[in-house]
Amino acid sequence: MDAMDSAQEEIERLRGEVQRLKGDDGVAYQRALLARHDLRPYTLDYVERLFQNFTEIHGDRRFGDDAAIVTGMAVYHGTPVMVVGHQKGRDIRQRQHRNFGCPQPEGYRKALRAMQLANKFSRPIISFIDTPGAYPGVGAEERGQAEAIALNLREMARFEVPIVVCVVGEGGSGGALAIAVGNKVLMQENAIYSVITPEGCSAILWKDQAQAHVEAAAAALKITASDLRSMGLIDEIVPEPPGGAHADHAAAADLLDRHLHPCLESLMKVSGSDLRKQRYERFRTMGAVSSLE
Repeated sequence: MDAMDSAQEEIERLRGEVQRLKGDDGVAYQRALLARHDLRPYTLDYVERLFQNFTEIHGDRRFGDDAAIVTGMAVYHGTPVMVVGHQKGRDIRQRQHRNFGCPQPEGYRKALRAMQLANKFSRPIISFIDTPGAYPGVGAEERGQAEAIALNLREMARFEVPIVVCVVGEGGSGGALAIAVGNKVLMQENAIYSVITPEGCSAILWKDQAQAHVEAAAAALKITASDLRSMGLIDEIVPEPPGGAHADHAAAADLLDRHLHPCLESLMKVSGSDLRKQRYERFRTMGAVSSLE
C-alpha cells in the first residue's frame, strides 16, 4: 500500500510539473527558446502545406530583393490571396542568404509593393511573423529603415482588404509590426511577441545576460501568447503539436489552418471601410493610460 501511495504521489507530482510547464508562469523564456527552434516551420513551410499556386514576388524596384521577407500570390481554400512573411534559414548558408530573418528596408518595401497589389485587386493579405527584429546595420539605416517600417504601418492601416496576421515564431519589435497591422492576429502557443528580446532587456536593466536575469526579463515583458491574449493584443491562440511546432510541421500547419480559414472567411464578409475602421480602432485602443493627480 505504501508503494502504491508513493507511486500515486509521484504521478501527481509529474502531472503538476506538466501543468507548470504548459503554463506561462516562470517559463516564458523556455517558450522564447521554442519560438527560435532551428526546426520550427517558417513561412515557406506553411506556404507549401496550406496554399496552392504560390507565385513569389521579388524586389522592391528601388534597391534589391531582400530574402528575409518572402511574398507572393497564392490560392487559399479557393480564394486568391497575398502571402507575406519573414523567412529564416535552416543551415548557415541559408541563414546568411536570409540574413537570419532580419529584414532590411528593401524587404519592407517589397512587402508593401505586394500588399498594395493585393489591395488594388481585392485580395486578402495573410502575414506570417517570425523575426528577431529589423536588421540594425549601418547600411539599413542609410537606406531608410525607420521610414520603410513607418510607411508600412501607415499604408497597412489604410488597406480595404482583410489582413490576418499569424505569429508563428519570434515577433521581434518593429521588425515584426511592419507587416503585422492586421484585423485579426493569431498566435501559436509557443510563439513570442515583444518590443525587445529578453536578452536585450537583461543587458539594459542588469548590464549582463545571466540566465536568471534573462528569465526574469522574459517573464516581465509578457511575451507569451496567453499574456498577450489576456491584454487583448492578439485574438486567438493556436495550439501546437505535442513537443512544439518543430516536432511535426504538417500537424502544426493543420492546426493553424483550423483557425486561419474561419477567421479569414468571417473578415471577407466585412466591407472595406469597416475593415479600415476596425483596424484603426484596434490599434488605438491598445495599452493603458493613467493620469497622475
